[in-house]
Amino acid sequence: MRLEGARMDLIKKIWTARKLILVVMIPLSLLPLPLIHPCSESSCAYVLIVTAVYWVSEAVPLGAAALVPAFLYPLFGVLKSSEVASEYFKDTTLLLMGVICLAASIEKWNLHKRIALRMVMIAGAKPGMLVLGFMCCTVFLSMWLSNTSTTAMVMPIAEAVLQQLICTGIADSLEDSLTVDTQDEESDKEENQESSKNRLELLDRKHNEKHHVCMLSEELNGLTLKPGFGPEFCKESNGYLPEAPISIPAPPKKPKIRRDSQYPTNRDHMICKCLSLSITYAATIGGLITITGTSTNLIFSEQFNNRYPEAKVINFGTWFIFSLPIALIMLMLTWIWLHFLFLGCNFRETCSLSKKRKTRREILSEKRIHEEYQKLGPISYPEVVTGIFFVLMTVLWFTREPGFVTGWTSLFEKKGYRTDATVSVLLGFLLFLIPARKPWPSAFSSESKGDDEEEEEEDPLAPMITWKDFQRLMPWEIVILVGGGYALAAGCKVSGLSMWIGRQLEPMSGLPPWAVTLLACLLVSTVTEFASNPATLTVFLPILSALSETLHINPLHTLIPATMCVSFGVMLPVGNPPNAIVFSYGHVQISDMVKAGFGVNLIGVFVVMLAIMTWGEPLFHLSEFPTWALMPNVTGSL
Repeated sequence: MRLEGARMDLIKKIWTARKLILVVMIPLSLLPLPLIHPCSESSCAYVLIVTAVYWVSEAVPLGAAALVPAFLYPLFGVLKSSEVASEYFKDTTLLLMGVICLAASIEKWNLHKRIALRMVMIAGAKPGMLVLGFMCCTVFLSMWLSNTSTTAMVMPIAEAVLQQLICTGIADSLEDSLTVDTQDEESDKEENQESSKNRLELLDRKHNEKHHVCMLSEELNGLTLKPGFGPEFCKESNGYLPEAPISIPAPPKKPKIRRDSQYPTNRDHMICKCLSLSITYAATIGGLITITGTSTNLIFSEQFNNRYPEAKVINFGTWFIFSLPIALIMLMLTWIWLHFLFLGCNFRETCSLSKKRKTRREILSEKRIHEEYQKLGPISYPEVVTGIFFVLMTVLWFTREPGFVTGWTSLFEKKGYRTDATVSVLLGFLLFLIPARKPWPSAFSSESKGDDEEEEEEDPLAPMITWKDFQRLMPWEIVILVGGGYALAAGCKVSGLSMWIGRQLEPMSGLPPWAVTLLACLLVSTVTEFASNPATLTVFLPILSALSETLHINPLHTLIPATMCVSFGVMLPVGNPPNAIVFSYGHVQISDMVKAGFGVNLIGVFVVMLAIMTWGEPLFHLSEFPTWALMPNVTGSL
């Protein structure tokens, strides 16, 4: 017994210190690789494997693990310290900073809440249309904000609507129960009154008959009855059977509230599940549309442009044109899948826009949404300014280098100096300068929602956002993670590891391009269920690039689908932060997420493959192997 107890204690201690053991043992166990084969390829492989294991296992925070190349590359002589440091701050970092400035203004002045509530008001309170309305506004917001921020913003609004739905359902059930009980009591009372009345009449009639019989007996026999032998005696010997009350069965009562659940009915629970899951899936779908929608898009853009500087094919406009149809198709198919899974196939009942078909609960839910919208008051001056900047940033991104017409960068003499980051940083910087008050104070009616509300009311020149607002939303961990990915990619390129990996993948040369892409999509979407999306993509991008070059496939044919499929980690709460946020509200279980997420995963892979095989080919010229894809091979051989 003592040995078993000591063994269990040892196992518990090892399990508690498992992350520390992993952090120490992985570098030590892999150390023979660069020592036995002292070359740049093996040293770079050592750093790559150690960093990848740290990322996948999350033994240390993602940002801290991304710093591993910063000190191991110089130690093993792969890259100079100054060269590694330059990889941690790129053009995409500036792009992200400008977008975060705009996101901070949107959140501070509640523009996101106004957009979400307005779109839900248009959709209505029918369960099917309510889910679709929330999905549409979540997709729109997730195009410009991070998936995590969008889910954190929209989910409280959805929760308020769901709680209204639950409260209304409980009230309806209580009302039905009380109505049934009252009707039963009234009917029982009427029956008792009628029964009592009949019984009295019957007893009165019997009493008269008994009295009549007793009088006849007295007259015939000439006997005088004693007082004790009056009608009571006749009653005991009257020859009637003893009377028994007749019980009439009460009508069956309606089903009452479920006492074992917080939801009035199972259908209400299904609506809560459907709406909750739809928000996290819509946030993922919306993040696919723009380069800044999610960090994985930024990682792909920067690594692709660094590896293929002569490509000039990936920008905000081309990515948007390719990914918007994917998002729209996925949005509709995901909505249909969730509706079928949780609400059934009766779309006519759950999606009707007719006012005559609305139930009391749907009317009250719409009333609650209208009340939330009314609390926002009239649109304020800061919201108008934020909306103008939002539209202006989008227009400038689209018109910078659209491709089919001349962009606004042609107005400048030197070409290639202006990027999407230039636009976002410029507009983000202006948000720190423009006052949040109108130039004419008499018409000022804005309502500040920030932390420095009192200070801003005193200062008439308080800006739209402050540094605290920016710092609260700026994901510095993602910035360092992206930088670590750039450093790994640079090390693989300089050391020649990319070419070595490509040579090992030559046996796959017999596969058609669509098969290679499908295998990459399935592999990436499986790994990302258990590892973070940025870490997964950072590990796979150099491998897929080398594979494409070896097989003479356009790198975009594999890199773009893999980048999109890495976002489909939707089957588990640990797959991505939006899943964890939705799971924390308690409406869904892990089994619900696995079942629904598996279908969404298949839908995503199918739609991405459809896109890359149809409109993706003419957009990116995927049918031919481009000359710019030969540049890394030449560089690596020098």
